[in-house]
Amino acid sequence: MQDITASIATLYKQWKGEEAKSIELLPQSGSERRYFRIYGSTESVIGTYGANIQENKTFIYFSKKFKNKELAVPEILAISDDEQFYLQEDFGTVSLLNHLESKGFSDEVYSLFKKSLEALAYLQIKGDEGLNYADYCLTSEEFGKQAIMADLLYFKYYFLDALRKPYDKQKLIADFEALSNYLTHTEYKYFMFRDFQSRNIMVTDDNSVHFIDYQGGMKGAPQYDVASMLWQARANLPDEWKNNLLEDYMASFEKIIGQSIDKNIFRSQYYGYVLIRLLQVLGAYGFRGLFERKAQFLTSIPLALNNLKDFLKNQSLGISVPEFRKVLDMCLGDEVIQQFTPTQATDETPLVVKVCSFSYRKQLPEDNSGNGGGFLFDCRGILNPGRVDSMKTQTGRDKEVKDFLEQQTKMPEFLNSAMDVVDITVEEYIKRGFESLLVGFGCTGGQHRSVYAADAMARHLKNKFKVKIELKHIVQEEKNWQNPLPQNN
Repeated sequence: MQDITASIATLYKQWKGEEAKSIELLPQSGSERRYFRIYGSTESVIGTYGANIQENKTFIYFSKKFKNKELAVPEILAISDDEQFYLQEDFGTVSLLNHLESKGFSDEVYSLFKKSLEALAYLQIKGDEGLNYADYCLTSEEFGKQAIMADLLYFKYYFLDALRKPYDKQKLIADFEALSNYLTHTEYKYFMFRDFQSRNIMVTDDNSVHFIDYQGGMKGAPQYDVASMLWQARANLPDEWKNNLLEDYMASFEKIIGQSIDKNIFRSQYYGYVLIRLLQVLGAYGFRGLFERKAQFLTSIPLALNNLKDFLKNQSLGISVPEFRKVLDMCLGDEVIQQFTPTQATDETPLVVKVCSFSYRKQLPEDNSGNGGGFLFDCRGILNPGRVDSMKTQTGRDKEVKDFLEQQTKMPEFLNSAMDVVDITVEEYIKRGFESLLVGFGCTGGQHRSVYAADAMARHLKNKFKVKIELKHIVQEEKNWQNPLPQNN
C-alpha cells in the first residue's frame, strides 16, 4: 500500500505542481479499486488506483464524454502513464443515502431523489449520444438477453442453490429464457448506469447531485436504473415515494426526448426490471455473504428477501413462468427468511455479552459472573502493526492501524471465523435466557490487534443481535490510552 500511496502522491505533484498536504486512504467497498482523498493547499481531489486497466479506461472514457456534455459526473484531472492511477474531482463525503439515513423521508430528501432521477435521465439520454460501447464496455455492450440471463443465473448459483432445496432445474432455465426474451424487447435503450443507487450519488453543499461508479455501464433499458434506485433494500423507500418518483422520472424522460411515451408499457417493463434487479442483488449478497463469509452482506439478505416479497405481493410478472414463480415462493417462505434473520434481544433479554481486549503478557480476563466459559481468541497470529515505527504509540482505534489490519493482514478472515463461532452461542443464549457471556481478544501488548478485534466484535454483536454489550479494553484503560515510546527508542 505504501508504493500505491507514493504513486498517487507523485501523480498529484505532476498535476498540481506541488506536494500534497496529506493523503487519506478511503474505506474499501465491494471492488478491488482503492480510493484516496488528497488534500492540497486549497482543495481536495480523489486519487484512484486500479489494477484492472480496462476498467480504468472505461471509467475515464465515460467520464470525459459525459463531462463534455455537462452531465453530473466528476472531471478527470490526471492519468498516470501506466493508466493504473488517475485523479478525479472530489464531491465530498455525503451521499444521498447519508441524507436519507440522517433526515428520513422528508420533503428535502424527496427533492434530492427527484433531482437525482432527472439528472439520471439526462445521463442516460444525452450520455448515450455518440458513445462507443463496442470498444469500452467491460462486459456486454448491451443489457440484452445474455446479460439478463447472467443476472438470473447469478441469483440461481449464489443464492438459490445455496439453500439446497429441490426444484426442477430444466424448467427453471426454460422460464429464465422466456423472461429474458420478454424483457429484451424494450422500446427504449440508452446508456444504463447499471449500479444506480443512493450510495453512488454524492450531494454537495449546494444540494446538487453527482454520480460515481458507472464504469459497469452499457446500453440498455432506462427502467433498470430507476428500479435499482427506488428498490434499493437499504433505502427501503415507502410505496408512495416509489410510485411518485417513477412518475417524476417519466415526466423528465418525456421532456428530454421531446415526445410522449406510452406510460403503461413503460411501467410494465419497469416492473420486470425491478424483479431482475432484486434477484441480482440477492445473488450478490449470497456471493459476498454465503461464499466470501462477509457478515455485513449476510445481514442484508433478510432485507433483500422482504423487499422481493413486497414487490411480488403487489405486482405480477407480466408473463407465465410457473417454475420460476414456485422457486420465488420457496425463497420467500418463512423458513428461509428466518434462516437469515438472527434472533434479536429485547429490553427484557437478560443476556449481557462482555467483550474485552487484554495482553497475554499480563493475565487472562476474569469472568465474575459465576458461569465460567466463554471465548478467548488469540490475535498473535496476525501481523503486528506495533512493529511499524509510525504505529508504535497508536492503538487499534487509530486509522493507520485499522487500515493496516484490514488491508495488509488476515484480520478480516480471522474475525469472520470468530464471529461465526460466537454468533451460534449468542443466538442460543438469547433464546435460552442466559445472562452472561465473555468474549476476549488477546495480543502481545493489548494495544493494537486485540483492541481492534474487540471493537469489531462488539459492533457486530450489537448490530446483528441488538444484545447488551459491556466493552472493556483492560490494558488501554489502565494506561488511560497513553502509549509513549520506550526510553531506548
